[in-house]
Amino acid sequence: METEKNSNTTEALNVEAAGPILKDGQAHEYVLPSAHTVDHDSWRQVGLMLVTSFNCGYILSFSNLMLVPLGWTWGIIFLFVIGFFTAYYNWLLAGFHFINGQRFIRYRDIMGFLYGREMFYVTWVFQFLTLLLGNMGFILLGGRALKEINSEFSDSPLRLQYFIIMTGAAYFVFSLLVPTMSAMRRWLLTSTLLTFTYIIILLVVLFKDGKSNRNKDYEIRGSNVGKVFNGFGAVSAIIVCNTSGILLEIQSTLRKPAVQNMRKALYLQYSVGLAIYYGVSIVGYWAYGSAVSDYLPKELSGPKWVKVLINSAAFVQSIISQHMFVAPIHEALDTKFLNLDKGMHSRANIKCLIFLRAFVFTANTLVTAAFPFMGDFVNLFGSFTLIPLTFIFPSMIFIKVKGRTARLEKMMWHWTNIVLFSVLAVATTISAVRLIVNNVRDYHFFADT
Repeated sequence: METEKNSNTTEALNVEAAGPILKDGQAHEYVLPSAHTVDHDSWRQVGLMLVTSFNCGYILSFSNLMLVPLGWTWGIIFLFVIGFFTAYYNWLLAGFHFINGQRFIRYRDIMGFLYGREMFYVTWVFQFLTLLLGNMGFILLGGRALKEINSEFSDSPLRLQYFIIMTGAAYFVFSLLVPTMSAMRRWLLTSTLLTFTYIIILLVVLFKDGKSNRNKDYEIRGSNVGKVFNGFGAVSAIIVCNTSGILLEIQSTLRKPAVQNMRKALYLQYSVGLAIYYGVSIVGYWAYGSAVSDYLPKELSGPKWVKVLINSAAFVQSIISQHMFVAPIHEALDTKFLNLDKGMHSRANIKCLIFLRAFVFTANTLVTAAFPFMGDFVNLFGSFTLIPLTFIFPSMIFIKVKGRTARLEKMMWHWTNIVLFSVLAVATTISAVRLIVNNVRDYHFFADT
């Protein structure tokens, strides 16, 4: 492990020195060595990680969050429009992993290099809010899966908070055993088997229930104002299911040519991966209509073992898949506080590593237990943080890097998108805040939802 770590640090330092000094010698300020693996993985490994990680337990909520507020027509339109734009912008951003030969392994680094220290910190805050809120959603989903299993064997199941604590503890242990994103390669086969196991069984039950359910309807309920706000919330959820806001951090693990390899991995995500999570969402909505639950396994008919198996597979798979989305937080803390000349599990680093992981998951678990509102996590980080990271910032990078040579129509395209997605970010954020206020009225702290 220590040999591998030393190799990784050396690689990061080599990358830093590879490109020319840019912008009055400030390039090196934004290309720091990393405690995690750089320039190591194949595109197939990263592509498989993207497919399985995006087909995590979150997809069990997307029928309710994405399609119920929009209905069939607008729902399908927004699924494919937003799917196209997220694929395009991730493809575009992957091309800026290198600028004039300089490799940028963190999103905040490239924004700081191009737009100054203020944008470095803005990007840092947006990314970390997205990842922390997303991890809370994972913990909540894991807790719900465990509670559903418990409910099958007991008429008086334990409170949700007990299962949230169990989930947080499981994530903590996994983060110690698998400290980096690249180290997930040993678990991807397991994750793939679990993903296809619970999705295939889920789809079989959904088709069965959909054929037997004669009373379903697809009416969009609520006042006209409520429908508009809920529609914006659904748009946020669609964005969440398609993108992560950490593309450059994922791309940093790829061996060269990193741009071509990242785009190959994205092709896999937006073909195989998208077909699965869109398929489950659409079939779930078709099966139960507007009454579909925000956690699909609650609706399923059939024998007890079906629900137990689906929830068990979803829980174990979430332990693996959540790690991709929280790894950049671990990377920032590890790079700041660990001894980069020693292995991550060395005697010099192990106590600090345990403390850092415990700090992250204790805080996230406590907040999740206090505010167990499923939709809020998805809508909030899909609005004011993920929209800029996915759509606005890549256009800003294009304008800064290609502005002098790009054709006028391309510049107009990116400026138009910056304006439109800025408006969308404001609208979806207002919708998310409104949802939180409503849920605070309906629930109390540490509610057993």
